Amino acid sequence: MSKNISLTRYLVEQQRVDGHIPSQLRLLLEVVARACKGISQAVNKGALGGVLGSAGSENVQGEVQKKLDIIANEVLIEANEWGGHLAAMASEEMDQIYTVPNRYPRGEYLLLFDPLDGSSNIDVNVSIGTIFSVLKMPEDDRTVEEHDFLQAGAKQVAAGYCVYGPQTTLVLTVGDGVAMFTLDREQGSFVLTQENVRIPEDTQEFAINMSNMRHWDEPVKRYVDECLAGKDGVRGKNFNMRWIASMVADVHRILTRGGIFMYPWDKREPNKPGKLRLMYEANPMSWLIEQAGGAATNGKQRILDIQPTQLHERVSVILGSKNEVERVTAYHAKV
Repeated sequence: MSKNISLTRYLVEQQRVDGHIPSQLRLLLEVVARACKGISQAVNKGALGGVLGSAGSENVQGEVQKKLDIIANEVLIEANEWGGHLAAMASEEMDQIYTVPNRYPRGEYLLLFDPLDGSSNIDVNVSIGTIFSVLKMPEDDRTVEEHDFLQAGAKQVAAGYCVYGPQTTLVLTVGDGVAMFTLDREQGSFVLTQENVRIPEDTQEFAINMSNMRHWDEPVKRYVDECLAGKDGVRGKNFNMRWIASMVADVHRILTRGGIFMYPWDKREPNKPGKLRLMYEANPMSWLIEQAGGAATNGKQRILDIQPTQLHERVSVILGSKNEVERVTAYHAKV
C-alpha cells in the first residue's frame, strides 16, 4: 500500500478508476468525514470544552441524552444539509426524518446515522464513535417521506463508522471491501492505513453483556456455555470474553483481529426483537462485517435481508467471524 493516500484520493480512485461510486456519493462521504473530524475535536476536549455529562433530555428511544449526543447530531446535520448531495437525513436521536430545507439544492441520497454510539462511555473516557449509512432515494421528483428510508440493508450504497479512541479511525465500505483511515491531526486529513480488511473465519474471542445471562434464550446460553467450558469442553479451545459496551469499539476490534459480537433478544422485553437499531447500527455494521468476510444475522436470518417496517426498528444482532456466527445461528434453527 502506498503511503499517504488521503481519503479524498481513495474516493476519487473509487469513482474514476474503479467506477464503484458516482461523484455525488464521493462528495457526500467527504462531507461526512469532515463532520466526524469536528465531532472528534469535541470529544477530545472533554471536560475542557464543557461537553461532558447529561443534557437533561431523552431521545426517541427513551434514553437519556448526553451533551455530546446532541452536539454530534447537530454537527452532522449542519455539515450535510447544504451540500446538494442529500434529500433527507434520519438520526437515532431524532423522532422524525430531517428533510433538506428548500433553500438548499436537493440530492439523490438518504443519510442515516447514530451520531455518538456508546455514549454511556463518554464521561469515563472509553472509545465511542459515529455510525453512518447511505441509501439511494427511490424517486427524486417528490417530497421525501419516512417510508423512503425503509430499505433493506442490502440496498446500502455506502456505510461506515468513525471511532474516537487513542486514534480517530474512519472505517468505510462502498461495496468494494473495507478500508480504514487514520486521522492525521497535523495534516488535518484522514490517511489510508489499511485496505482489504479481512476477518478471520474462526476466533477465540466473544463479546456479550454477561450480566444479562439469566435473560437469554437457550441458543445463546448454549453457545456461551460452550465458550466458557474452554479447552475441556466441546469446542476444545479456550475463549476470552471482551465487552466495551460501545458497538463501534467492539466491532472495530472484530474487524481488526476477529471475534463475535452478540446483542441478542432477551426475556426482559420479549415483545421487542432486540436492543440495537436496525437502520442506524445493525445494517451499516453488518455490511462492513460482510465486506470483510464475516457474517451477520439476527439468529434466524441475514440482517441485510430484513425488510424494515419502522424508522427506529430494533433487532437482535450476532456478527463477526463467519464460522462462529453460523454456529450460533444454527443453534437458533434447532429451537
